[in-house]
Amino acid sequence: MTTSEVGEASAGTPIRVLVIDDHHLFAESVSRVLNEEGDIVVVGQSGTCAAAVEAAQQFQPDVAIVDYRLPDGDGVEAALAIRDVSPATRVLILTGMTDERILTDAIEAGCAGFLTKDNAIWELVAAVHLVNSGEAYLSPAALAALLPRLRKDHRNLGSDLTVREHEVLQLMSSGAGNKDIAGLLHLSLNTIRNHVQNVLVKLGAHSKLEAVAIAAREGLVDRRQGDRRDTARGRPTAG
Repeated sequence: MTTSEVGEASAGTPIRVLVIDDHHLFAESVSRVLNEEGDIVVVGQSGTCAAAVEAAQQFQPDVAIVDYRLPDGDGVEAALAIRDVSPATRVLILTGMTDERILTDAIEAGCAGFLTKDNAIWELVAAVHLVNSGEAYLSPAALAALLPRLRKDHRNLGSDLTVREHEVLQLMSSGAGNKDIAGLLHLSLNTIRNHVQNVLVKLGAHSKLEAVAIAAREGLVDRRQGDRRDTARGRPTAG
């Protein structure tokens, strides 16, 4: 499939999204739903790694939604190539698979998020907003698949977390971004960023995704609490 421009910028500064999937009907459906959002515009649609790289170079999208299985490669390869030509683009892997190897490869490649295709459409929209703001997103199903792959560490991880850092970690695990956490805890955004960095260091994590996965494995967070942000907005929590 060749690259095609399928959206136009709306008023203001919309999130510019590139959709990469070789199933044309699925890609069209995702693009249509995203274009219905007032602050998202799909600028391009591609069906191969090669076409995706050309589109990313041309459109410089804010977010690229990438299927893992593509005719000429996989989504992780595509993510690396896209970031070479468009460094500011945040890559969100959207796939029907939850293989732990794929998840760890995606995280190591610098992907900002990972969703499975059985997620609700509002979760995809929320993930686009979240990764565009500089945050990371990992669906509950993806997190469950990732846990067995994480490195084993016999240290008592998390024992040196402060009460506030533990609160921040719990909110991170529920899917809240830094701005959401700042609002919920009534702290400044810079303070939250410092807490997040401290959590990463103390857990030996290289990203927020890895920190949340380690915390879930070590029993440091309660996954049953769900997503407080979505509950507050009247949306059903995943589970």
